[in-house]
Amino acid sequence: MEKKGDIAVIGLAVMGQNLILNMNDHGYTVVAHNRTVSKVDEFLDNAAKGTKVIGAHSIEETVGLLKMPRKIMLMVKAGEAVDQGIEKLLPHLSPGDCIIDGGNSHFTDTIRRTTCLEEKGFLYIGTGVSGGEEGARRGPSMMPGGSPRAWPLVKDIFRAIAARTPDGVPCCDWVGDNGAGHYVKMAHNAIEYGDMQIICEAYHLMKQGLGLTSRRMHAVFSRWNKTELDSYLIEITADILAYRDDDGKALVEKILDKAGQKGTGKWFSVNSLDLGIPVTLIAEAVYARCLSALKDERVAAAKVLAGPHAKITGDAAAFVEDIRRALLASKIVSYAQGFMCMREAAREYHWTLDYGNIAMLWRSGCIIRSVFLERIKAAYDRNPGLSSLLLDDYFRALIDKCQKSWRRVVMTAVRMGVPLPAFSSALAFYDGYRSEKLPANLLQAQRDYFGAHTYRRLDAPADKIFHTNWTGRGGEVASGTYTV
Repeated sequence: MEKKGDIAVIGLAVMGQNLILNMNDHGYTVVAHNRTVSKVDEFLDNAAKGTKVIGAHSIEETVGLLKMPRKIMLMVKAGEAVDQGIEKLLPHLSPGDCIIDGGNSHFTDTIRRTTCLEEKGFLYIGTGVSGGEEGARRGPSMMPGGSPRAWPLVKDIFRAIAARTPDGVPCCDWVGDNGAGHYVKMAHNAIEYGDMQIICEAYHLMKQGLGLTSRRMHAVFSRWNKTELDSYLIEITADILAYRDDDGKALVEKILDKAGQKGTGKWFSVNSLDLGIPVTLIAEAVYARCLSALKDERVAAAKVLAGPHAKITGDAAAFVEDIRRALLASKIVSYAQGFMCMREAAREYHWTLDYGNIAMLWRSGCIIRSVFLERIKAAYDRNPGLSSLLLDDYFRALIDKCQKSWRRVVMTAVRMGVPLPAFSSALAFYDGYRSEKLPANLLQAQRDYFGAHTYRRLDAPADKIFHTNWTGRGGEVASGTYTV
C-alpha cells in the first residue's frame, strides 16, 4: 500500500523546510512540494535525507499522497502567491479538506479567503508562525485562526511541533475566527518593532551620550538580561555587541544604519488608525525605520543643520540604570498599546480573544519571548476585562518605580540632541493617558469655528450636540458629525 502523508507543506524556503523537519521529528509523515520542483529533490537528497518526508512533483501528486481529510500548508510569500496557491489546489480537493496559510498574510486577506473557501465547502486556517528559522526547526510560537472546524484537524500536529513554556504548555492554541490568528501575529510583529526600537535607542544613548564601547555595552545588556528585561531580544543584543569582525573590531559598528522592514508594523499602525487606538510608540518605531532609510539626506543634513553635541557628565553607572528603567517603562507602554489595539480589533471584527492566553503563546519560541509575558498573563488572570495594562497594579507600580529615570533620560537626550522617538512618544502617551483633561476642547472649538463640525458640552446631556456662530457672520446650520 502506498504510504500516505499526514500533512503537506508547499514552499521549501527556509521556514517551510524547517517546519517539515520539525513535523518529521515528531512522528508525522509530511508531503513536500515546491513550485520549482528541482528544490524537492534537492531537499530530499540533503536536509531531509533519511527522514519519512515524501516528495511530490506536482499539485495533483501532492494532494493524492495525503490522508483524508487533507491538510495542506502553504509556506509562500504573502499576497498574490497565496491566492494562486489556493486556486491551483481547489480543483483537486474535496469538501472538508483544509488549506493552511503559514505566512505573514494581512488579516483582511485571511478573512476574505476563509469566507470564500467555507462557502465552497472547504476549511481554511491562517496561522501566524513566529521564531524564524530556529523556531520553525525546534519549536515556533503558532497563532492559528480561521474555520473553527479546522482546528481539530491540525491541533495535534501544531501543538506537537510548537515551542513550550517553561512549565511545558505548548505555545500554540486556537486564537479565533477567520483572520484572528494573522491579526495576533501582526500584533506580535508590531510589538517586536517597538521592542527593537527602544533597545536601539538605549544603545544609541549609551554610545553617543556616555561614549560606551561595544564591549562595555555587551556587559550592560548581559546584566539587564538578569532583570525584568530578561528576553530574547536583550539576549541577542548582548551577543551582537560582543561579536568581533576579522580585524577584532565590533561588527555592529560596520553595519549600514539603514533599516529594512516587511510591512507588518506598518499594517498594524494603519489598522490602529482605522480603529482609533493610538499605538504611538509602535508607529514611531515604524517611522524610525523610514527615517533611517533616508541615509543620503541625513548625511547631507548633518553637515548643515545645527544642534548640541554634548556628552553626559556625572555618574555613568547611575545613568545607565536610568536608561534601563526608561527602557522598561517604554516596553510596558508598547505592550499596553498592542493589547489595547487587539481589544478594539476583537470588538470590530467580532472575535473572542483571550489576552492572557495570547501572552503565553508568545512566552517561548517567538522573537518577543520574555519573562515579562508571564506578568501580562497574570494581569489578565486578575482582570480579564482589563482596559489597559497600565491600570494593572503590578505594571502601575513598576512605572512608578521607573518614572523619574524615564523623564531624566528623555530630558537629557533632548538637551544632547540624541533622538529617542520611541522613548519620548511612550512617555507622551503615558502622560496623555493619565490626563483627566486634554486640550481637545479647544480643538473641537476650532473645528466648529471653521467647519461647523459641532461639539458637546460638559454641562449638557452627552447626546446633545451644539454649534456656535463664532463670528456672527456664519449661519446656524451645522455640518454632519463624525468620529475617527
